[in-house]
Amino acid sequence: MTLANSVPVSELQQRRQALAKAMAPNSVAIIPAAQEQVRSNDTHYPFRQNSDYYYYTGLNEPGGLLVLLPGKANESLLWVLNRDPEQEIWHGRRLGCEQAQALSGVAQCYSLNTLQEQLALCIDGCDELYIAQGMQSWVTATLEDVLRQLRANKRKGQRAPQRVHDLTPFMHNQRLIKSKYEQACMRQACKISVDAHRRAMRATEPGRYEFQIAAELHHEMHWQGAAGPAYGSIVGGGENACILHYTENTSELRDGDLLLIDAGAEFLGYAGDITRTFPVNGKFSEPQRKLYNLVLRAQEAAFAVIKPGATLPDAYKASVQVLVEGMVKLGILQGEVEQLIADMAFRPYFMHGLGHWLGLDVHDVGDYQVAGKPRPLEPGMVITVEPGLYIPANADCPEAYRGMGIRIEDDLLITESGFDNLTSGVPKTIEGIEALMSRGNK
Repeated sequence: MTLANSVPVSELQQRRQALAKAMAPNSVAIIPAAQEQVRSNDTHYPFRQNSDYYYYTGLNEPGGLLVLLPGKANESLLWVLNRDPEQEIWHGRRLGCEQAQALSGVAQCYSLNTLQEQLALCIDGCDELYIAQGMQSWVTATLEDVLRQLRANKRKGQRAPQRVHDLTPFMHNQRLIKSKYEQACMRQACKISVDAHRRAMRATEPGRYEFQIAAELHHEMHWQGAAGPAYGSIVGGGENACILHYTENTSELRDGDLLLIDAGAEFLGYAGDITRTFPVNGKFSEPQRKLYNLVLRAQEAAFAVIKPGATLPDAYKASVQVLVEGMVKLGILQGEVEQLIADMAFRPYFMHGLGHWLGLDVHDVGDYQVAGKPRPLEPGMVITVEPGLYIPANADCPEAYRGMGIRIEDDLLITESGFDNLTSGVPKTIEGIEALMSRGNK
């Protein structure tokens, strides 16, 4: 499949139709775009579209609004920024109605300066209103004005929706299963992420700084057409690897330490998410080997469980069994394995979950439980699997393991028969890591 810079119109129409089918008769759904966010004074952060709006429109422009009216002749309506030559000179081109309609495949498209009046016409007489509740949005004030107007004009025959529903569960559970197009996007996001990690491994040596290795990652991502990192890159040397979301990336890399990198590229909106841990000097010490191989075996145990019908808690349990058995053998924990697991004695050293959904958001959306039970994995889901061990410098354990943080993370596409590891291209065996690092940047 060849990936263009825009989502196929047929794909977008199928997504909107699937959402409309889940809505009640005579209802309306409102999905707003993101707004630009001020960074300082009159400068803004780089714009990143709201994932739900992007999923249903494919548009990467601020300020738009999508309205769905299931069963109506014009089932999908869109409002976008109006063309403005002066603003476009300063801030860049706007799509305008014609191009936005062509890219998204909606039935009708209008300029935002007509929104309040036309939104009232759309909502009038609908019984049910769907909107993502609990999320701050620029459209909230406009919507409240429209609803007040409809209620005030009851004598004129206007009618506001009687019931309001949270649209979030419908959208987010739909996003859990990736289409063939989405899978292709994620494969490319992961391929770029793989190349970035391989480049970072080759560039690492004592005396360099974490931010220099982060620069290698980001250069490769941009060079291959990614928007950049999908989240704040974690490049933690030594004890910094024990901080789960470490993003300062300012320390010098020391001979004899491990370096943990958790980074992924964003390509056409979709995230990669890889973690690798490796020695700064290119050679694992004996204690590093023992602890690293324990985490690797824990990931392999989780992999052995993962298939359609299994759950993330199933894989977590298998991973924890291996970790606790190994920590007892290494003297990090003392006691009977099953009792240590029951007492959660491992939690000071493995305090996070095994993985998460992956997609348009790096911690992607969708329920983890259905009817109070863990959600079974299905073909088309993409998950991360990331066991780890984090031994603080003051831990009550053999000194050789103190100050080490190790995590290994891969991205798995669930298939009919099992899974496809999208990020296997970054070496993670000790032999594979040392061989790649020995070649350096040649």
